[in-house]
Formats: sequence, structure tokens, C-alpha cells
Amino acid sequence: MGSFTQTDSFLFHQGTSYEVYKKMGAHTAAENGVSGTRFTVWAPHAQAVSVVIETGDRAGEYPMEFTADGILEAFVPGVGSGDIYRYAVTGPDGEKRLKSDPYSFRYQLRPDNGSVVCPLRGYKWNDDEYMAQVDNKAVIERPMAIYEVHLGSWKKAYKGEDDPDGFLNYRELGDQLADYLSYMGYTHVELMGICEYPFDPSWGYQVTGYFAPTSRYGTPNDLRYLVDRLHRSGIAVILDWVPAHFPKDDFALGRFDGTPLYESADPLRAEFPIWGTYAFDHGKPEVRSFLISSAFYWINEFHIDALRVDAVAAMQYADFSRTEWRPNIHGGHINLESTDFLKQLNSELTQRTRGYLMAEDSSIEQGITNDIHIGGLGFTLKWNMGWMYDTLKYLSYDFYERRYHHGELTHIPDYAYTENFILVLSHDEVNVGKGSILDRLCGSYEDRINSVKALYAFQFTFPGKKLLFMGLDFAQDSEWDFSRSLDWHLTEDPAHRNVMLTVKNLLSVYREIPVLHHDSKDSATFEWVTKNFADANVIAYIRKNPWNYSGAVLVICNFSPWHHNGYACGVPIDGDYTRVFSTYDTVPGQGGPEELGGYPVMHSENNWCDGKPFRLSYGLRPFEVVIIKLP
Repeated sequence: MGSFTQTDSFLFHQGTSYEVYKKMGAHTAAENGVSGTRFTVWAPHAQAVSVVIETGDRAGEYPMEFTADGILEAFVPGVGSGDIYRYAVTGPDGEKRLKSDPYSFRYQLRPDNGSVVCPLRGYKWNDDEYMAQVDNKAVIERPMAIYEVHLGSWKKAYKGEDDPDGFLNYRELGDQLADYLSYMGYTHVELMGICEYPFDPSWGYQVTGYFAPTSRYGTPNDLRYLVDRLHRSGIAVILDWVPAHFPKDDFALGRFDGTPLYESADPLRAEFPIWGTYAFDHGKPEVRSFLISSAFYWINEFHIDALRVDAVAAMQYADFSRTEWRPNIHGGHINLESTDFLKQLNSELTQRTRGYLMAEDSSIEQGITNDIHIGGLGFTLKWNMGWMYDTLKYLSYDFYERRYHHGELTHIPDYAYTENFILVLSHDEVNVGKGSILDRLCGSYEDRINSVKALYAFQFTFPGKKLLFMGLDFAQDSEWDFSRSLDWHLTEDPAHRNVMLTVKNLLSVYREIPVLHHDSKDSATFEWVTKNFADANVIAYIRKNPWNYSGAVLVICNFSPWHHNGYACGVPIDGDYTRVFSTYDTVPGQGGPEELGGYPVMHSENNWCDGKPFRLSYGLRPFEVVIIKLP
């Protein structure tokens, strides 16, 4: 009698087995007093399946038995933790294929791809205090400053010819990341693709192991230590997760039982030509069980706080990257099966776990973060690609030309409240020929260094959560390369060090001022002050709560190399205004709070300006962004 019960089978085939990983795959057990491992796999169209044990005294091939509804099982005595195995799957065509286990918790280090028996037990967590205190359901009201990191290129530690990759272990990364993020003041870290993948240049976004952290950086328990260490430093952990597509490697999910199993059998839906990958068939209940249980797995077994769902637009649209495509039953281009899958995923995960989901979505589809019961997809947050595109486009123009493109900035609030957004400057902006952020700005090197500080200040004061890719916070001046370390030596250069200290100051101000992080879809929390000063490359706005100016701040942004002496700005309240941040605060000799013995205070004048009853005068320096507290 196998361990996969009739109830397990029913839930799996209904698409509602959200912890099926506890039954599928390889699980060490004792049966009839004999220790070994039970193997369970779904291969409904196979003629036969065997477990091929490649290591230890039990090396050999062991037939599996069909139990029910396409499920096969086998118990192999003497097989235990660390043993390597595969499935030998004979398809309907009679061809025998060696496959990795879709539910394996660990795989060999690439280029090898065998599955490794790896029990879930064996790690003692120490993040009880964090887990008890953190409220992942209240993220909209709390600060969220995300550091996006690719673990393989954050730092390297070459240890000789036997270690050509120079990868740090998850444990080393956990300690060093926790120290750096705590020093800077980030609240979250987002781990780029660490679900097992075979091809390094995919950056982890062509996944072959949906239940296994990549072996590049160590074992699953090593990853648990990384999460544990970050949690003990008060830092939440987000995991990039890819339920849209998977690679065509022969050993992996593609044509798993000799037929299209995880992918669609419809040739117009089976692939994403843009990536050369198979598309998951989200209409199959078993695929839903597989993917949703993967999401549950990372949150339950690794204490992950949130998943960033990659390529949401690819799932939403049947015509995404396809010249020929299959319309839905209504004749439209929305992929109804994938949309239903995303709703089910968001609903079940947010109800049954402590985690939540974020959407990386490049579409203009509305309602991604709306509740499901009012027609939304139920995501908690969505990447704001429009903010990134419009802002970087504006800053790419010459200073004299920007007056003709001022609308690139001033129309951003028009859509800022349509979703719960994250303002992202991600890895997508600094790879594959795009150069660094510095490369995309105009002016001299000094101008571009100061411009990047102004860019970050705009990002951290504009509505929406925040995300910076690693290296951006010290203005890395070369394009990101996944195969080498960041240029940490730049942090010793005064200009780059100053950028890093400016970001550190911004992170502190952002966390401490509620109106900067209490995000909502209420446009009353943003108020224009200076919108039409196009010739000067200046904008000014107030961030406030929806009802009044209590705790509000005025933000003035100068995106030009010009000094605006006595810049006049309208304000709604008479009284003392206190400057609490300037992009010059960390520049020696420029009048930062340490040099002045505190933050400078200005008193408003009783004079109408910018449609406001009072006026504030400020000597706005080149590329300066200031945050000023209202009385």
C-alpha cells in the first residue's frame, strides 16, 4: 500500500493539493521496519517508470507501480539522504528517457542534473521573534525598501582552481547581506532566481527545480540559515518565482512522460518563442497543484515572506510574444486559464499562509492588485514599470531639451494610484547592452553622479514602495555582469561613497516619515506644488495623509545643473518649515545637518505663490532634492 492516498489523489487531480510536495518526490521513511526512501511521481501516459539509483549499495533500477490516476510509487530499501536518483520514463512511443524528479528538494550542481534525496527535517529555526511580530498582511502601510540581489554576483570569493565560480555559500551570504542591509537600512531583500536552474545566463529564470534551491550556493539548510539570519536582523525575504514557463532541457519537465504533460498540447500555446521555453498549461489541475504547492513550499518550509511572480503579462495574454496564437473561448486574447490560476494562487496562498505575492507585470491591464471579488487578480503589489520608463527617459534628455519633455514627469501621478505599486530600478535596467544607470543620464561624470542622487531622492519620495538593484546604491558605473562580482572598490571613491551615503540617508528618512511609506490608492496623498516650471527642470509636491497636512512633507526636485537662488515655492500653511533631507547633506562643506548643528529651519511668507496662500524661499542648488517638513 503506497503513501499516496485516495484523498491525496482526489485533491491533486482537482488542482487543490497545496502541500503535495509532502507526498510527491523522494521521502525517507521506514516501512515494515526497513529504512529506505519512497518515490512518488505523476506520469499518466508512460508505459513504465523506474527509479534509477546512481549511488550507494542500492545502485540500480527499480520498477515503480501505478497506484491510481497516473501516479506511480516505489519504496527502495537502503536508499537515504544524499543518494542520487532519476526516473527512467518509457513514453507511449516506447522511448526511454532519464528525467530528474519534478518534486526533488535538491539537485546536483550543474552541469550534472540528478535528483538528490534530501529530507525536509534537520534545521532548527531561530527567527521566532521575527515570525511572531511581522505582519505580512499590512505591507501597504509599512515601509518597504527592497534590495534586489543576484547571489552569484553580489560578491565573489575565489578559492583556487577547484572553485572556478567563486560563489559564496548561502551561510556566508546570509551573514554579509544581513550586515550590509542593516547598515544601509533596507527593510526587504529580493533574491533573484534561486530555484534550481541549469543555465547560468538565464539568471535563474528558466527553472528546472521548483522545490529546490540551487546547489550553486549550498544545501537547502544553508538557504534556511540565510533566511533565518536575515529575519533575525529584521529583514524580510522575497523570492523570485517563475510559474509562467520552463526550459526545454531533456532531463527536466518538458514532455515528462513522453507527452506534453506540464506544458500545453496545443502548439499555439505550448511555447514562448521569445524565450525558447515551454509554457505551463495552467488549465490542468495537476499543474496547478504542482505550482501552488511550490509557492506554499517556499513560504512554509523556508519562511519566505513573499514571492515576486515573474512574467505575469506572459501568463495573462495568449498572444504574448506569439505571431500565431489561440484566442480564448470568447475570441479574446486574455488567457483565461492562466488568469484563473493566478486568482486561485493569490486567494489560497494569502488565506492559508503568512505570505503574499507581488507581480512583475509589464502590461497595462488594470486591477492586478484589486481584490479578486471585484475582478482583480489579488496581488498585493505590482512593479511600476511606467514610473521607471518615464523617469529614465526624461533624465536621458539634455538639460535644455527637458523643457519639451516635462510631461514625462508630470503625468506619472496620473497612473500612480491605479495599483499598489513598487517603484523599481531593477536588474532589467542595467543588463544586456543597456549599460549602467549612469550611462543613461546626461552631462559630465559629476553631473551624472549628482543626477543619480536626485533620481533616488525622487524615487524615495514619490508614491509607491521602493526597489533598488544591487550596485545601484553606490552608482556602479558598468553594466551588470552575472558572472562577476559588483565593483565594491567604488565605495572607496568619494563620489560613489557619497551616493551610497545619500541612499542610506534616504532609507532612514523614508522609514521614519509615515507619509512617505503609508501607501494607498488615494490620490489625495499627493499634491502638486510646482508642476509647470519646465524651463528650470524643477518640480515640487507635497506628500500628506488624505485628510490634512499633519506630518506632511514638501519635496522639491531640481533636475538641472543650475543654481536657483531664492527659489519661491507655494505652501499651504504659515509657520516654520524644517529641511530634513538634502542630496547635499553628505557632501563635506555643503551645509549638512552635522555642520550646521541641526536641520535648517525656514519661515514662510504671507504671499500667494503656486496657488497656495504662503510662500517659502529656498536656494536650490544644482541637482538638489530636498525634503522639508511642514509646520
